[in-house]
Amino acid sequence: MVQVARFARFSLGHFPTALEPMDRLTAHLRERHTKVPRLWFKRDDCTGLATGGNKTRKLEFLVGEAIQQKADVLITQGATQSNHARQTAAAAARAGMECKLFLEKRQVRDEEYELSGNVLLDDLLGAEIVDRVPAGTNLQEAMELLAGDLREQGRKPYVIPGGGSNALGAVGYVVCAQELESAPIAVDWVVHGTGSTGTQAGLVAGLRAMNSPARVLGISVRQPQQVQIDAVFGLAERTAALIGAAGTVAREHVLVDDRWVGDGYGVPTDSMIEAVRLVASTEGILLDPVYSGKGFAGLLGNIADGTFAESDNVVFLHTGGSAGLFGYRSAFERR
Repeated sequence: MVQVARFARFSLGHFPTALEPMDRLTAHLRERHTKVPRLWFKRDDCTGLATGGNKTRKLEFLVGEAIQQKADVLITQGATQSNHARQTAAAAARAGMECKLFLEKRQVRDEEYELSGNVLLDDLLGAEIVDRVPAGTNLQEAMELLAGDLREQGRKPYVIPGGGSNALGAVGYVVCAQELESAPIAVDWVVHGTGSTGTQAGLVAGLRAMNSPARVLGISVRQPQQVQIDAVFGLAERTAALIGAAGTVAREHVLVDDRWVGDGYGVPTDSMIEAVRLVASTEGILLDPVYSGKGFAGLLGNIADGTFAESDNVVFLHTGGSAGLFGYRSAFERR
């Protein structure tokens, strides 16, 4: 039995999110491929918190625990154009807390990347960017040091890992798995961009706890396949244990495709740009350049490879992040 109600939860989003068919895109693909499944969007870009996104689900449980602990400041970290940082800043504002951010320079781009998109929203939401640190910085250590300083000042900080990706945060995607399991269609596959692992781990743990036959395919946006599988599997095991379903997750339940990362996390690829333009021009839906764009490129590649049966219902989990497009304007300029 999935045990979720016992966790403290602070309402931040609009749930359950919509499940929408990709009718025009499906017709477009069927003109080009012989085997195209039934395609759906799970609209987690529409969770409602500061332009929405998948981190809202995780933050409901993380901020719930922070409130239980009487925290007055949230500390977290992410890349410069972090969707998680933006949603944490919004969650802090909603909960009446301060928010302090560490932003990691995982790549060097232009001024738009450094100042617009999610970075602009971080500022509007009242967050303090404590530091912009070089790639490879031990961000967990940096956050803990700041938390220690704040405690000495009599403050009560709550540290949230990158992406909100610990077992408690992943419970948010156990709830999403429950939504998918009660959907009006039989879900055969869930496909999404996988990075900090919490989304995929929560989906896998939740679906396995309910003995669902649905498979979760994570399109890696950051790490090689085996590294990502190890990370997702470890967190999925811990999440399953936390919800009272220990032993239900096996390594073979974690599926990862790493062919769409390109030159690294947040580095634009031609396939990502093509996917963003295709979805925008056929369905009127905006993907983002870091997660959902590469994730959808992976979905298109797997359709071309014949991974799915024509009778399959394939749900693409849209994790949000379209605000990040403004930091990547130069990548989308028509050549």
